[in-house]
Parts: sequence; C-alpha cells; structure tokens
Amino acid sequence: MANFQRTVEDFTCENCGANVTGNGYTNHCPQCLWSKHVDIQPGDRAAECRGLMEPIAAGTASDELFVVQRCVQCGHIRRNRSTPSDNRDALLALFGRPIPD
Repeated sequence: MANFQRTVEDFTCENCGANVTGNGYTNHCPQCLWSKHVDIQPGDRAAECRGLMEPIAAGTASDELFVVQRCVQCGHIRRNRSTPSDNRDALLALFGRPIPD
C-alpha cells in the first residue's frame, strides 16, 4: 500500500453543483455528501472508474461520524469520515439505513 499523498484540490460537485474548497483531505461534497470514485488507496487518484459515489448510510465508530458511499457505476463501497463542514441534516438523514460490510 502506498503512502497517502495529500493534494489540495478544489472541485465542483458533479451531483449538486456546489463549489468545494479542498484542504488535502476533502473527499466528498459537504452539501450533498456525494463523492467521485477516483482513489484505489486514499489520495492516489488511481481508480479508473470515475463514477459518482452516492451516500447510502451513516454511522459512528470511535466517537467519529462517517458516511458510507456506493459507486453508482461499479458498486464499490467505502466509508469516509464526516467533517464539521458537512450538512448535518443530510448526514442525519442517512442514520438508520443498513451499513454494508
């Protein structure tokens, strides 16, 4: 596994159109919680899929909130830590949904 490469990137969310200011750890839109399938390992930008990652559930682990996303193109599932800038209403709406293993 390669070491994480922090790259500061701003982007426009391909789901809701929000302009997102990245900090090098930003991996999803804080407004709608969607992302893009770009990494195999965090930060490597090596995934060829490039499909949109839909938020499908949320949960907690070690007192941290996380969002579960599934790629609408290939079905890949991953968890991402929530951030203080995330839309809390959108995040809370995901709680109670089944979390895939």
